[in-house]
Amino acid sequence: MTLRLGDIAPDFTAESTAGTIHFHEYLGDSWGILFSHPADYTPVCTTELGTVAKLKGEFEKRNVKVLALSVDGLDSHKGWVTDINETQETEVNFPILADEDKKVSLLYDMIHPNASENFTVRSVFVIGNDKKIKLIITYPASTGRNFDELLRVIDSLQLTANYSVATPANWKHGEDVVIAPAIKDEDIPAKFPKGHKRIKAYLRTTPQPNL
Repeated sequence: MTLRLGDIAPDFTAESTAGTIHFHEYLGDSWGILFSHPADYTPVCTTELGTVAKLKGEFEKRNVKVLALSVDGLDSHKGWVTDINETQETEVNFPILADEDKKVSLLYDMIHPNASENFTVRSVFVIGNDKKIKLIITYPASTGRNFDELLRVIDSLQLTANYSVATPANWKHGEDVVIAPAIKDEDIPAKFPKGHKRIKAYLRTTPQPNL
């Protein structure tokens, strides 16, 4: 199944380290991150899950629920979590889906046969509180993800969902944003009372409006 930006994230029911997960019900009115791991007891995945656990507060501030996935089973997951907690000096505080039948992996096109016929690539789906897919990133198994970048993207997505703005290259929370081209010059003062800079007719910036 090919998923694209703006699609409704497919719903599913699966077992996890935190019990049975009904995906849409689990998300509720929160945003979500669904991210896959090639296998349990693998070094890069161990560092990733430890990093996500340490960022729990950052995800909560953004109303984001995190859900990991591996094609191994629950017993394997539980043993692996013990290793993650020990080696990464943290406590895994989010569910890890057991996907031995690869139902969720196939539903989300996480298995790329030319990379591996049996294991998932490092897929990331950011899902909005409207259940629509906002971001898709795919990494190879050998490259660990940058979760600071995922937080940055979520900041951008949540900002641009609520205001008529976009975020420029390398934007970080607190920096100026770009006013959407559809906004007429004469309408800017009312919509963006903090002021703006007109660089070109199509390139106008303003301070981040939700600060």
